[in-house]
Amino acid sequence: MWTILILIVALLSTSLVVFSESKYGKNPNDKRLERIKKSPNYKDGKFVNLSESPIWAGDRSVVVEAYRFFSKKVEYRNPVNTIPFVKTDLKALDPKTDILVWLGHSSYFMQIAGKKILVDPALSSNAAPFKSMNKAFNGTDWYKAENMPDIDYLIITHDHWDHLDYETVLKLKDRTKHIICPLGVGSHFEYWGFDTTKISELDWYEKAVLDSAWEIHATPARHYSGRGLVRNKTLWASFVLSTPSTKIFIGGDSGYDTFFAEIGNKFGPVDLAILELGQYHDNWKFIHTLPSQFFQAATDLKAKRVMPVHNSKFALGKHAWFDPLKTITELGKNSKIPHLTPMIGAPLNLNDTNQTFTNWWNDLR
Repeated sequence: MWTILILIVALLSTSLVVFSESKYGKNPNDKRLERIKKSPNYKDGKFVNLSESPIWAGDRSVVVEAYRFFSKKVEYRNPVNTIPFVKTDLKALDPKTDILVWLGHSSYFMQIAGKKILVDPALSSNAAPFKSMNKAFNGTDWYKAENMPDIDYLIITHDHWDHLDYETVLKLKDRTKHIICPLGVGSHFEYWGFDTTKISELDWYEKAVLDSAWEIHATPARHYSGRGLVRNKTLWASFVLSTPSTKIFIGGDSGYDTFFAEIGNKFGPVDLAILELGQYHDNWKFIHTLPSQFFQAATDLKAKRVMPVHNSKFALGKHAWFDPLKTITELGKNSKIPHLTPMIGAPLNLNDTNQTFTNWWNDLR
């Protein structure tokens, strides 16, 4: 009896110490929480999706489904080969060149009209609170915070570890001019010492005016949030970035839903839609996009071109690492929307609608 009590106390004490570390951030309170409570997307003390979206779906209990998921063995879930990449000097780019450079997973850098934009940077060698978890594949972590130029706009879609990396954003703190994030996520940045006057927190369908002819709209996503044991105290979002020359949909993580069509009707057409495709599973069908839904989402958004991300860096789902790119290339044969699959670091010219990329993953395992 006493032994069990001692073990419980020890476990609770350890948990309190671990979850109090700065990297976990801080959930909203005070004035920020008062604003959140007024959101139509906040109910009973947490943010909710527009449609019912259980994190685990299946015919059996969550425990059984989770066991089946984690016990399943998948060949080539982690690559045998080193993932190839291109070394692009982001600090030496011609400011007149409008480009996007994928940094692996859901992280990418954009330069538009000379402005530098960074989305969901997870540039450390793992995507988890512990170094031993979710390690990056060999070759995928060449780009670090040190390789980034000064950032005009840092865009965060939600606070999960593979989208908001504590080490990366801390190193960029003094070189970031403006942060755009969903409601509540600013609490993490404030806790980490960022200037709150440089943070724009948006609810779905709110906008921030960034500069002349520059604005960003937060739009719905179907996912969840949280950096510790407590979920959904901060919002998750997609974004529509409008600039003088282009309009880009920044998808973040999201299961498919009717709001893609609503976004397309309200903001479309978009020149480029960046959608997640990777780390999917039937058990996650409500919170992650399945390959069969990818081009439908792009069509709903009235996208002229589409680029899949959320793949080729971390093994979070139960599929071979190359399956997302292989599958979408096959499905793309029946779609009128061109899909773009650059290698990590390869510049994508935002003004060249004829640019194509090789199937660089074909001979890798």
